Amino acid sequence: MPNKFLWAGTFAFLWSLSLLAQDTLPEQEALPEPLVAVDSISKPGVVINPLAPAKAAFLSAILPGLGQAYNKKYWKIPIVYGAIGTGVYFYINNNKEYNRYRDAYKSRLAGFETDEFYFDGQGNKLTSPRISTDRLEDAQKFYRRNKEISLLVTLGLYALNIIDANVDAHLMQYNVDENLSLAPHYRFNEIDATSNLGLTLNFKF
Repeated sequence: MPNKFLWAGTFAFLWSLSLLAQDTLPEQEALPEPLVAVDSISKPGVVINPLAPAKAAFLSAILPGLGQAYNKKYWKIPIVYGAIGTGVYFYINNNKEYNRYRDAYKSRLAGFETDEFYFDGQGNKLTSPRISTDRLEDAQKFYRRNKEISLLVTLGLYALNIIDANVDAHLMQYNVDENLSLAPHYRFNEIDATSNLGLTLNFKF
């Protein structure tokens, strides 16, 4: 019986010591929470419409200047109409002169002396025409060639109007934000008194 009390007392003593030791142990410092570095996300750019260049070209093909209006390049519309209008003007003028000399030439071949070159500025009949038949033939060739050139130039300007609208629509969708830049730089070298000129390309991921 006394042994049981002894064992029980010893167990209680050791258990109390263990509790005391746990209370006296320094509290462990809480581990710092891991830091997570969040990278900055660039703002999304303009949504690219792959059909925009084709649409701009189609509109300019229907009506010159309409593709430029679609691209909001309104200042180009007067240039388009001025260029194409100039080509049309020269074509009409050269065609008019060609028909004028051709009619006189055909009248001469038919044996008539009633074309406009047989009369002076006051409408008086001349004994000999102001322009010979050979010169009428040369004038026809000259104005016919100019008429064809004017037509080709007008068609070229019309095609250029379509190409300009298409290219503008492509360029408007290029990425030109701060993550991608191309800029020239200039630096003066104080050691040898020379100037350094270069080009810097910046690309940020």
